[in-house]
Amino acid sequence: MQNKQGNQKYGEYLQVIKECSPYDFSQYSNNSIDRRIEKIMHDNDLNMDQLIYRTRTSEEFVEFVVEEITVNTTELFRDPLLWKYLHHEVWPSFKNKANINIWHAGCSTGQEVYSNMILLDDLGLLNQCNIYASDISRNAISKAKKGEYECSFNIEKYYDNFTQVFEEDKHHLFEKYFVVNEKEDLFKVNESFVKKIKFMTHDLVKQEFPVSIKFDIIFCRNVLIYFNERLQTEIVQRFHNRLLPEGLLVLGAHELLDGFFRTKFTRTNQVYRKNNSFHFKY
Repeated sequence: MQNKQGNQKYGEYLQVIKECSPYDFSQYSNNSIDRRIEKIMHDNDLNMDQLIYRTRTSEEFVEFVVEEITVNTTELFRDPLLWKYLHHEVWPSFKNKANINIWHAGCSTGQEVYSNMILLDDLGLLNQCNIYASDISRNAISKAKKGEYECSFNIEKYYDNFTQVFEEDKHHLFEKYFVVNEKEDLFKVNESFVKKIKFMTHDLVKQEFPVSIKFDIIFCRNVLIYFNERLQTEIVQRFHNRLLPEGLLVLGAHELLDGFFRTKFTRTNQVYRKNNSFHFKY
């Protein structure tokens, strides 16, 4: 993937995090990591010495920093044309498969996972699926497990996305899959969906995925853009090796596998199908 990087402005601080915590952000994209560290310093009125001191002396502060660095935006059916493509062109081809293994890597607060489950349910495939969802952020996983989201900030956008994907009455779909509580400004995902997902905290950078199976499809959308080129390559290598023959990797709208990876995957839309003549060794 194309992503040229220079020296990191806050390399010294990233080394401190690496030394005194389980986290390693040294291969994150320079622009994104620098911008987020500057925001942490500004919002907490800290200079670099103070930031380093608090990081070395407080595990709670380290977790706060991690949450601030890894904040990502997500929504139900983000990039509706992709979900429409999955609904009509990808998932129907799995109708005769007894078990479908799915991994949402970097799932954030879970909206993407539930979007996918709605497609699968609509096609009658959900009972055949084993669904795993992981993220480095403990707070994000906690929220994803609840399956509760604020109405006032999200619901109109989500209605619009539903309409584009299904071309059906948006309110009818919401009534089927969500319970809306306007008094508490929340809508909650169908409880049976929430119980079906195996959520876990997982660091793509430093940890092998702890489930020893291969996957039919891996979603990793809008995550790789935060990594430098070397780390992107390592992560995609791992995905390639964890995919079943002709397994699929789904990326974000602004992520592109090119160069070396063109011979390892075949691309349609934002979906990359594994070519099986090659196995990465690293």
